[in-house]
Amino acid sequence: MAVPAAPSPLTMRQVLAIPAYRKLWLATLVSIFGDFLALYAVFSEMTFRMHASARAITLVTVFFLLPLAFVGPVAGVFVDRWDPRRTMVTSDLARALLALGLVFARAPWHIYAVFLALSTFSSFFTPARSVTIPQILPLHGLMSANAVIQQTVQILQMASPVLAGALAGFAGPASCYYLDSASFVFSGLMIATIVVPPRPVHPNCKMKPVLRDLLSGTRFIVGHPVIGFVILSIATGTFAISAFGSLIAVYVRDVLHANSVLFGALGSAIGFGMLAGGLAVTPLARRIEQKAYLITVGILLCGASIATIAWIANPVVALAGCAGIGVGAALLTIAASTLMQGQVPAEMRGRVSSSAMSLISISQGIALLFAGDLASRWGIAQVFYGSAGLLLIIAIAGTLRLRKPLEAPKAQAA
Repeated sequence: MAVPAAPSPLTMRQVLAIPAYRKLWLATLVSIFGDFLALYAVFSEMTFRMHASARAITLVTVFFLLPLAFVGPVAGVFVDRWDPRRTMVTSDLARALLALGLVFARAPWHIYAVFLALSTFSSFFTPARSVTIPQILPLHGLMSANAVIQQTVQILQMASPVLAGALAGFAGPASCYYLDSASFVFSGLMIATIVVPPRPVHPNCKMKPVLRDLLSGTRFIVGHPVIGFVILSIATGTFAISAFGSLIAVYVRDVLHANSVLFGALGSAIGFGMLAGGLAVTPLARRIEQKAYLITVGILLCGASIATIAWIANPVVALAGCAGIGVGAALLTIAASTLMQGQVPAEMRGRVSSSAMSLISISQGIALLFAGDLASRWGIAQVFYGSAGLLLIIAIAGTLRLRKPLEAPKAQAA
């Protein structure tokens, strides 16, 4: 008996035509835009009003990453127990109140405290959104759905610095903080109108100890033939790209002997590359039978681009390499997110998603803290080569690991 062919992946236009997803996307668009406005306003205020050091400004990111790394796995346990829509709405409303705390911040530690609290509630929101997407979309729409979210983030990330600078200069940084708070309120109200189908819940799940539930999620990740590798790939890719990103300004200054104009152009090249990768991922998925191979393609492209930048110290090569990094990062993150949403049982998506978020945050934090010291000891080019080599090893391991076709996800014992 012939096996029916898998349906062709939906396009971005088709997934946005689904009302529940369109509302979730609109809520995400508005709240992320508010986040970027507030973030750039904070950096501007700490730099020009508080006259904070570079290390003090970097600590804003570190404090935001801490809850994602250490609260996230526990948050995932509760996301799997709670209604994801209510979790997102509650998180949004809590963050709306917390964002107002930035209006009254008068010292760097005030800002650290607010970002620590905001990130704690984000630790619940992000896995809840990851749980919701495969509940409101068919499996063959997940690739485009994740691409839309990623495209949205990239467009806002490129547009927000200019808008935040203009708004902060015209009306003051507080205006950005008020808009961020309002964006969370809008997101919460929009998500509250979404109808999310119920998902399977294990018997007596709410009666089980949190630690035991957390360990069951860890056992699933370690024991799954593909998911463990996917999460390791994302974490490794994040580490390598973050190490590269934290050193690129010094590379422009000390190796290319260029100025801030080229530095800004390289950041834009990565952004445009990610946009191009997001647009290309669905057509590529239509042509590749084993969708998981998009992950290894993305990792290889990132590694090859970083190695090329280290090998040939030239502004044009750096621009092309950064665009390649952007394309590879888009393929990696979109394909990995789609694979986890499709392969992880519905009742465990919160734990798996939050565990991935935790490893990503830890990898990013380690890269931010130690890349500078490694570059001082070994040189920037050697750190770039090391990052590229690490990505190459992961890509080879992934090619070997992903040889067998993926099986449909099965419910796991709690």
